[in-house]
Amino acid sequence: MTDYDLDGLLSDILDARLDSALGRLSVAAARDGYPRIIHDYLEPVLQRTGRMWMEGTISLAQSYIAGKVAERVLEEALEAGRPGLGGQPRGIAVLGNIEDDFHALGRRMVASFLRLDGWEILDLGNDVAPGRFVEAALDHDARIIGVSAMMLSTALNIRGIRDELDRRNLSGILPMAVGGAVFNLRPGLVEEVGGDGTAASAMDAPALFRSLVESPDARPAGGTEGGPV
Repeated sequence: MTDYDLDGLLSDILDARLDSALGRLSVAAARDGYPRIIHDYLEPVLQRTGRMWMEGTISLAQSYIAGKVAERVLEEALEAGRPGLGGQPRGIAVLGNIEDDFHALGRRMVASFLRLDGWEILDLGNDVAPGRFVEAALDHDARIIGVSAMMLSTALNIRGIRDELDRRNLSGILPMAVGGAVFNLRPGLVEEVGGDGTAASAMDAPALFRSLVESPDARPAGGTEGGPV
C-alpha cells in the first residue's frame, strides 16, 4: 500500500483548504488510479471525519468540506471512465437516508460507485419514510433498496422498511442493503433492523448489491400491493 498522507489530507479538510485537499488526491490518482486512491486514501479519511461527526468534534462546515472533496473526486473518477468496475446495465436501485437521518455523504458516495457499476439510481434524498422506499421500488420496478443511516437512533427506523416489505409479501424478493458508519461499529445491527446485507465501504457496495440481486429469489418488485409478480 502506498504511504498516503492521511493526516495531511484530514488537516486540509478540517482547515477548509479545499484546493490543497483536491490537489493531494489528484496527484495520487494520476500515479495510482482512482480505485486505489479512493479506497486507500479518501475513504479512510472520510471514515475519520464520520467518527468525529458522531462524537461531535467537528462542525457542520467541516463535514461539508469533506463532502465536497468526496463529490469532486468521484466526479473525476466518473469522467475518467476507468474505475475498474463492471459498468454493464444492472437495473434500478432505490437509495435514501432513513427517516430523521440527514447525513448524505455516504449515500452519495455509494450512488456514485453504483452508477460506475451500471446501476440507474433513484435517489430519494434524506429523511425518507419507510413506506416511501417501498412505494418507489414498486413504482419504478427497482431491483433493490439501499438505506443509509449514520446514528444508531436513526438506523433503528430502518426496521419500518422491513415491516412494510413483510406486509406486502416482498421480503426475500426485493432485497434491502443497509449502510452507514454505525453498521461497522455495531455487529449484529444489520439483522436487528432487518437488512439483507451491508458493505464495509462505499467502494464495496457494488459487489454487495450484485450479490443480493443475483440471489435466486430476487427479481424486480413491480406489481400489485398484494404480492410479487
